[in-house]
Amino acid sequence: MRRIGFLTLTLLLFFGVCMAKGPKKKIAYGIGFYNLENLFDTCHDAGKNDYEFLPEGSYHWTSDKYVNKLRNLSRVLSDMGTDVLPNVGCAAIGVAEVENAKCLEDLCNEGPLKERNFKFVHIEGPDQRGIDCALLYNPQIFAVRNVKLVPYVYTRPEDAGRATRGFLVVSGTLADEHLTIIVNHLPSRGAPSIAREDGGLQLRAVKDSLLRDDPGVKMLIMGDMNDDPQDLSMAKCLGAHREISEVENGGLYNPWWNTLAAGDGTLMYEGAWNLFDQIILSKSLLVQKGLTFEGHQVFRRDYMLQGPGDYWGSPLRTTAGGKWLNGFSDHLPTVVYLSK
Repeated sequence: MRRIGFLTLTLLLFFGVCMAKGPKKKIAYGIGFYNLENLFDTCHDAGKNDYEFLPEGSYHWTSDKYVNKLRNLSRVLSDMGTDVLPNVGCAAIGVAEVENAKCLEDLCNEGPLKERNFKFVHIEGPDQRGIDCALLYNPQIFAVRNVKLVPYVYTRPEDAGRATRGFLVVSGTLADEHLTIIVNHLPSRGAPSIAREDGGLQLRAVKDSLLRDDPGVKMLIMGDMNDDPQDLSMAKCLGAHREISEVENGGLYNPWWNTLAAGDGTLMYEGAWNLFDQIILSKSLLVQKGLTFEGHQVFRRDYMLQGPGDYWGSPLRTTAGGKWLNGFSDHLPTVVYLSK
């Protein structure tokens, strides 16, 4: 935990130096991503396999548990970005594993998110469990232009008839510039790696299409990739590079590659960190003109982590082993900072 505190302090000092350089720069903007770990309400959605999150289901999901989950998540979401932007936080936050618009409405009506007048963008998708991606945003900072859901397409014959989360593409305006955010949640590790590799290729196709429409668009591709930055789906199929110097025109930079190599991550498995929750940047955010990438962090607070015991320091999740923990998520969120 001391190392994480040092990284956060370094980031704060970095921004303090950057913003003191002169009057032309630098206003910072935070953009985040957070896997909400099964944000379900207590009612059945027709056609969805959400039965385990009903009061009589395996999670014994009650109104009290749902309300506590909303309060816990809103605390994290409102704290995200405040290390650099106190009392402001993130301009937009992509989220995964949310059941429906009603859950998002309830979430945005919670305490600090309601005070900031947070709104959301959501399109109901075809996932069999009923979980979708969405974008929360502060309309005073980020203005939504248009939204579409690009379907994820399974390519193997044995997956015919299956359906999962698509790619939520939100085009908007941040700091008077065109910024597009793609929120996604690739197939889980229960599926073969080809399913995520296909996802990387499809994300790349979406990115290329957006660049054809507007070569100057600034773009963030975010989500729970269910793979680490160096895995084939991210490094080769999507083509997200480890170093800024490697990024070609129209290419992508993945800052989380070195973060994981330094020993930090967003979810823990058998005592080791993975970093599935990535925010990947277009070349146009790296050129020191207009909106520009300045830094990134795995966001954590002590209240989000397990205390002493077998899982000390891992994310404090909602339930584990059938036991209600009244936690937050099995993932930690990530944030990138942009300046103008």
